[in-house]
Amino acid sequence: MQKCYIKFSSDITNIALPKKFTFPFYYEPHKLTKIAVSELQKKLENTNLWQHNFGLDPDNQKDAIGKMFGVLIVKNKQNEIGYLTAYSGKLEGENEAVNFVPPIFDTYAKNGFFEKEEHYISEISKKIHILENSTTLQELKTKNQKLEIEKTNDLTAEKQKLNARKSDRKLKRFTIVDKNELEALNQQSIQDKFYYKELVANWKTKQEKITKKIEQLEQEINHLKQERTKRSEKLHDYIFGNYTFLNANQKTKKLLEIFNEINKKPIAGTGDCAAPKLLQYAFQNHLQPIAMAEFWWGKPLKNEIRKHKNFYPACNGKCKPILNHMLKGLEVDENPILINLAKDKKIETIYEDDYLLVINKPAELLTIPGQKIKDSVLTRIQNKYPNLSGPFIVHRLDMSTSGILLISKTKRVHKKLQSQFIKRTIKKQYFAILDGVLNEKNGIIDLPLTTDYHDTPKQKVCFKSGKPAKTKYQVVEVKNNQTKVYFYPITGRTHQLRVHAAHYLGLNTPIVGDDLYGTKINRLHLHAYSITFEHPISKKKMQFTSEINF
Repeated sequence: MQKCYIKFSSDITNIALPKKFTFPFYYEPHKLTKIAVSELQKKLENTNLWQHNFGLDPDNQKDAIGKMFGVLIVKNKQNEIGYLTAYSGKLEGENEAVNFVPPIFDTYAKNGFFEKEEHYISEISKKIHILENSTTLQELKTKNQKLEIEKTNDLTAEKQKLNARKSDRKLKRFTIVDKNELEALNQQSIQDKFYYKELVANWKTKQEKITKKIEQLEQEINHLKQERTKRSEKLHDYIFGNYTFLNANQKTKKLLEIFNEINKKPIAGTGDCAAPKLLQYAFQNHLQPIAMAEFWWGKPLKNEIRKHKNFYPACNGKCKPILNHMLKGLEVDENPILINLAKDKKIETIYEDDYLLVINKPAELLTIPGQKIKDSVLTRIQNKYPNLSGPFIVHRLDMSTSGILLISKTKRVHKKLQSQFIKRTIKKQYFAILDGVLNEKNGIIDLPLTTDYHDTPKQKVCFKSGKPAKTKYQVVEVKNNQTKVYFYPITGRTHQLRVHAAHYLGLNTPIVGDDLYGTKINRLHLHAYSITFEHPISKKKMQFTSEINF
């Protein structure tokens, strides 16, 4: 235990302990965790101790990868307050490092089952790569493509000749009376059909010689892929079958059992994140967990948004099912997301007629009811106008975003307004304050987005399966290391402005107060400032603005 239990270097005598343990999926870091993180980061800055390339040196980006670290404040049997440290996955290619808590299961033990099986799977992958990229296979495919073109051209030309002869015979049948001549035409027709069938058969024979060789090679590749899949599944089952987690009540539960209860399969890396490792070590060594925090160190990931030194919650996909078990027996802070922060906030009506409403939505109020919180713009408007056939939400704003929202009172109006959104004739303007300074005064961010299914409700950049997402921006003012900007969304994806602002391929500068992609403060500094549209009934151009209150 002494190797992992760390005493504070700083004086923490007058710092009050939290009343409850950290809710790991949405939290403000406690002062003790901030001090522990600061001490750990000083060690990480000592590059002489680390061979791992975190990507902090712009001139050394080869194989660079950032890493999530975590600290757990604990109380030992002597009532002393100290802390534990951990990192997610491997560091310097190893599962264990001095002063960090060990893995729950050492997947990468030397000469172990994983190492041997991973090597075998790697060898299979190499064979597949060689076969798929072999000159033999490529030459056969090229030859087959050329043959297919020759066949198509030959059959098309021959078909044209036969069709011409067929038309000629058809004309002759109207003038010929002699039975023998008619019989000769019929025989010619039979011969032409037979000849064409023979031609098709000859081409098929030519192609079969090549396609058979291609099929043999592809069958070999598919066989290797099937073997790789089976071995990979067997390896995952072996790995996950060895993960067992304790909770505060000293009750154990296997990883597969935890995920079976929610009808899901664990993904690669499950169980190797910092949070479960910290709690497991604490429970095993009878240390009382007090508070926890995790932070990112190094180069950001390509798809997800990670900022150097920023605090982050535990992930939902890998960690949430595990931590739901591990936290049993601890008094944990209430989930802030389940608290209706907009309970006492009012909706301001900017414009109203018989067909639609333009309102100013306060921050933290949902646009439509959530799974837990039912209070929303929709429910409030429904209660206010119980006799309407609507209202109908035309578009949405994130719960944390304030500003203009357009609502229709009838289905007909809703359909017409929706059509304007689809055609992108409705123009929206947002105001935001970014946590940093932009070098460019204006531009367009073009980064496709998709849901991060392993960490909902977050979105991520994905160039393979992401939907197109474009945002125009214009700098208004730079002051106190912050940038005020106008955003003009060209598309309307979930969290589009927030991700485009925070991602390193976008503005690389998160919106102030962004609790998902930046640093949480009192609120998200994003406001739907203006909207311009054509009134669906009067056809007049309508434009409205909403006062910015931050």
